[in-house]
Amino acid sequence: MNMIKERVLTLSSYIVENNATVRDAAKKYGVSKSTVHKDVTERLKSYHTDLYEQVRTVLEKNKAERHLRGGMATQQKYKGVRK
Repeated sequence: MNMIKERVLTLSSYIVENNATVRDAAKKYGVSKSTVHKDVTERLKSYHTDLYEQVRTVLEKNKAERHLRGGMATQQKYKGVRK
């Protein structure tokens, strides 16, 4: 298996198994967010269509919840609880 295909499948599996964001996957595997996004939204479809649908579901859920996570981060920042 070539390196790109292996990376695509690894990143995709991580996102599905952990309900992870693109940012989480990028940090875990040491690649850019742009690379992760391109891998899981474009390249994955030609390698594994079932996994692509699962990743798409997780990413859509994350996108829908994004405003909530942002609000919580701001709240923690002003309470001084930030990581």
